Amino acid sequence: MRLRRKLIASMAGMAIALTGAGLATGVPMAYGAAAQQQLAAAWAPWTAYATGASVTYNGVDYVAIQGHTSQPGWEPPNVPALWKQGGGGGDPTPPSVPGNLRSTNVTSTSASLAWDASTDNVGVTGYNVYRGGTQVGTATGTTYTDNGLTASTTYAYTVRARDAAGNLSGVSNTLSVTTPGGNGAPGQPGTVTTTVTDTSIALSWGASSGTVTGYRVYEGATQKAEVTGTSTTISGLSVCQSHTYTVKAYNSVGESAGRDVSATTTGCPTGGKMPGAPYLYTGWGDPPSPTTVMNATGIKSFTMAFILASNGCNPAWDGQRPLSGGQDAQAISAIKAAGGSVQVSFGGWQGNKLGPNCSTPELFAGAVQKVINAVGPAVVDFDIENTDEFENLTVQDRILNALKIVKSANPNVKIAVTFGTATTGPTYYGTRLINRAKELAVPIDNYTIMPFDFGGGANMYQNTVNAAEGLKNALKTAQGWTDAQAYAHMGISGMNGLSDQQELTNQSTWTQIRDYANSHGLTRLAFWSVNRDRPCPGGGVAENCSGIAQENWEFTKITAGF
Repeated sequence: MRLRRKLIASMAGMAIALTGAGLATGVPMAYGAAAQQQLAAAWAPWTAYATGASVTYNGVDYVAIQGHTSQPGWEPPNVPALWKQGGGGGDPTPPSVPGNLRSTNVTSTSASLAWDASTDNVGVTGYNVYRGGTQVGTATGTTYTDNGLTASTTYAYTVRARDAAGNLSGVSNTLSVTTPGGNGAPGQPGTVTTTVTDTSIALSWGASSGTVTGYRVYEGATQKAEVTGTSTTISGLSVCQSHTYTVKAYNSVGESAGRDVSATTTGCPTGGKMPGAPYLYTGWGDPPSPTTVMNATGIKSFTMAFILASNGCNPAWDGQRPLSGGQDAQAISAIKAAGGSVQVSFGGWQGNKLGPNCSTPELFAGAVQKVINAVGPAVVDFDIENTDEFENLTVQDRILNALKIVKSANPNVKIAVTFGTATTGPTYYGTRLINRAKELAVPIDNYTIMPFDFGGGANMYQNTVNAAEGLKNALKTAQGWTDAQAYAHMGISGMNGLSDQQELTNQSTWTQIRDYANSHGLTRLAFWSVNRDRPCPGGGVAENCSGIAQENWEFTKITAGF
């Protein structure tokens, strides 16, 4: 997916040009260089800022670390990928995002918090703790107790790490804590964990503070269990069924605040067709509301892009946004609440990827597992591209061996690999990946080609079909499959409108490609991207429109017919 990377670079260049015209504050400079500022202006939306531009926001100075045009909601403390606090310095690298923010004890007047330590290229010096977005304290370790709270009140906490240079990490996951009533009711139970089978979900949780008689487990308003210990099993469930439970402690005075958990029983069918799932990227390109698109088109699934590496072998959205509590998680929750599902895409054309950063298959699989645990995807898509993964045979093997571990631990999650192609089918590296997957016995559910930026020329439909038929033949040769078996393991991921090479895939061409996929039994269809599924005839290759005349979400509506 080269477009988003190119657009970020071109936006930075545009911001620098606008600065010269007097439209942006600050002075262009190299990332990490000392700020050359006179008097920093207040941050404002809809303003072009160049790398190195200085602003103030709520009395705090910030320096832009990437050129961009600001938008409402992109205030400096909200987007650490664009701004850092202070006036520059020799260490521009922020710490990694603190992980797994959780509560260890809650009383009617206090909340005790803990989190996983951050890492830094020089060293983490401490953590800032925020309640409702306002800093309420600091910690040198990975615990903090917030006192003076009000009983029967819900509070939202986040944490950011800091280093000696004043760099702040991204924001942790948001933790919601409800204090119990000041009437002697127990404290809120600790985090709930689950173990599932085809017909049962076993629950286990941390003990509540205060006087506890027992615990009740609810599904909605219906009580499912009552126990004196800190575990129970809900049995008699159906296969492949999702449930959300609430655990509450109780005594003679009343019940505590609840602790929620969701889980899905095993036994989900494997193989088979995946719903059409265009890529949705929340980092750039005026990301649309997924539910708006769902309501307008009938689409039921999205491929969420992209998981990259953050400070080593740590997964994060775009390498910088947390797995939970941020804009990506909010979009995913909205999709699921509307009855949809998500695929999660790892990698892409460019960026700091997990493949080169995770030194063993086990570490790579562990990073993927963190994403699966946080997101609950139906499909994990490994977009293996460029010289750092696709053309690096060591990394290719590392990823393939890791996928065996991922599938073993998550048999109900489908695995797709996505890679570039020639007009006649897979290139050397694509054929090598297919053959190596057979040699290593990697249980890949779907091999998806990207038939764009491949010299498709004026006949994108026929060249896409030719590439797909080449993929079918490569799979038959490697696996010994029939035509039908090969098609059932194939997918197509296109690029709507104009590609980077100015190849044109218009609405009728994409309809033809969809119909080919349907009629031949392919099991995956996607395109880059929903962000671009808007009109801008003559607009060229853009991040938020297709470059051609169309109605909003027209390609998504076509894809919903897969």
